[in-house]
Amino acid sequence: MRRPIVAANWKLNGSLAMLASLLPEIVQHAQQHNQVEIVLAPPYPYLQAAVDHTIVADNIHIAAQNIARQEQGAFTGEVAAAMVRDAGCEYVIIGHSERRQYFAEDNGMVAEKVTRALDAGLKPILCVGESLQERQHNNVSRVITEQIRAVIDAVGIDRMQACTFAYEPVWAIGTGQTATPQQAQEVHAIIRAQLRDYADLLAANCRIIYGGSVKPDSATELFLQADIDGGLIGGAALDAQQFNQIISSVPNLETTQ
Repeated sequence: MRRPIVAANWKLNGSLAMLASLLPEIVQHAQQHNQVEIVLAPPYPYLQAAVDHTIVADNIHIAAQNIARQEQGAFTGEVAAAMVRDAGCEYVIIGHSERRQYFAEDNGMVAEKVTRALDAGLKPILCVGESLQERQHNNVSRVITEQIRAVIDAVGIDRMQACTFAYEPVWAIGTGQTATPQQAQEVHAIIRAQLRDYADLLAANCRIIYGGSVKPDSATELFLQADIDGGLIGGAALDAQQFNQIISSVPNLETTQ
């Protein structure tokens, strides 16, 4: 059975004061929901503080929001996978739609980063998803197939089992459109089927989480879908009450797998 996972992506937000206020509430709530794996991804400067604040909760793990394609060298401003692992991270988000859009990361670059992450002992949260134009042209399956294939070709099927997939409906982000739970499930099922084409065990074990706009009032219905194993949370993760409500919605997953 796949363990439910809820990941918080704080993006370019936060401060040490915010961590000191937010994390004790999340830790207390997490300890009451041990069946849920919780991943927190603050900005780089706050990784160590996040580790320190959450060390008492066995089901909370810290993630970096990005890593470099390189291991070391003259790459000013970059942070290597081994460095964030050394800082206490267990996970890393790779291929987020904002990285693909604003920093021109393509499938090849994403595959390189997944390779670096696995080499460093990190567990990648690999983001995939289609744009509005790609959806309108019925290219959802093709686009996601290409995104997944690039990584599997680079790291192999066995190593992919360490990955969690996050589906981002890029077409619904900032467009005024909303992906329904049924639409989300449809694409999650496509991802699961594509993984099954490589190996049954890969499809059975890899978690696929939803990276759209997950809020407390939408979480329960999303998490009831057969192929949705949790969520990658953005804005709601900056509010302890909202994030904890989303965590509380997750246990339904265990009864629906």
